[in-house]
Amino acid sequence: MRKNTGPILLIIIGILLLLSNLNLLPLGDLKVLLKQWWPALLVIIGIIMLRR
Repeated sequence: MRKNTGPILLIIIGILLLLSNLNLLPLGDLKVLLKQWWPALLVIIGIIMLRR
């Protein structure tokens, strides 16, 4: 299961953002935080993938 954690996390984030863009799921503040901190998320995901 550990091998699939990164891809599953990216899929879940993608689905949440897609639902938000379609106005089916109001994310509000989370969307603002992701707009500002998306580079840090990429770095964290990269570090997690390197540690495997």
